[in-house]
Amino acid sequence: MVYQDPFLSLNPRRTILKTVGEPFVIHKVARGIEIRKQVLGLVKSVGLQEEHLYRYPHEFSGGQRQRIGIARALALNPTFLILDEPTSALDVSVQAKILNLLKKIQAHYSLTYLFISHDLSVIRYMSSRIGVMYAGQLLELAETKELFSNPLNPYTQALLSAVPVPDPNKRRKRIILGGRVPSLINPPAGCRFHPRCSYAMPICRKEKPELKNVSKDHFVACHRI
Repeated sequence: MVYQDPFLSLNPRRTILKTVGEPFVIHKVARGIEIRKQVLGLVKSVGLQEEHLYRYPHEFSGGQRQRIGIARALALNPTFLILDEPTSALDVSVQAKILNLLKKIQAHYSLTYLFISHDLSVIRYMSSRIGVMYAGQLLELAETKELFSNPLNPYTQALLSAVPVPDPNKRRKRIILGGRVPSLINPPAGCRFHPRCSYAMPICRKEKPELKNVSKDHFVACHRI
């Protein structure tokens, strides 16, 4: 897993060699000089150098710390990585570099990513398939191109209407949601989005909608569909 905050996810008392090398120690897959060799290969694969091995987290920038987190996640040759808002704590210019690095690593190691983010432009760039969630409930699931061109759930439609259009001469009709995000400790019954949905029906307040296949690889949880 690669965490949102690259500083809090690293032990401030450990050098990068010990941090990235820890999985090898715990799982007993390498020892001594072999660990250093493996760690060096990992840090180089994320754009760092041998001189960085003996430094501590506070000696790195935010982007470099996130690269260290990525190197640690790759330590045991995984096939599946969970990336929890991996760029939200970084500057925009650094975000682009980290996203491109993740793309490169994904292709090189044939990885599957579960990429969690609230930034739809990042999601569109990184994902081949997108699941839209609201208050812990999956409301829509589709291929990226299909979701952006044909959103069916009211919440997905509202989300996409808020995406800025990079053209000052074009305007997009915004869907403004009323109400507030519900408490996750005590979520509303039925569809969790119904208190803010302009299409809500009586059944929405009572029954949780099932995820239905409405077309090829496009699934929607909504009573009106």
